[in-house]
Amino acid sequence: MGLKWNDSLDIACDLLDKYPDVDPQYIRFTDLHEWICKLEDFDDDPQNSNEKILESIQMNWIEEAK
Repeated sequence: MGLKWNDSLDIACDLLDKYPDVDPQYIRFTDLHEWICKLEDFDDDPQNSNEKILESIQMNWIEEAK
């Protein structure tokens, strides 16, 4: 079963693994959306995201990167 938009912590962990040198504090939501959609395990409709979801993923990524 693939990742869905509501799997914000799991998505954040995958992003941290794939982009270890990126500071998630400074990522644009357009880039974040694109990178999430390109994750190997991501399996959801790209149109189902919104700013709140992307912000949640970004906050989890920031926390995991500490």
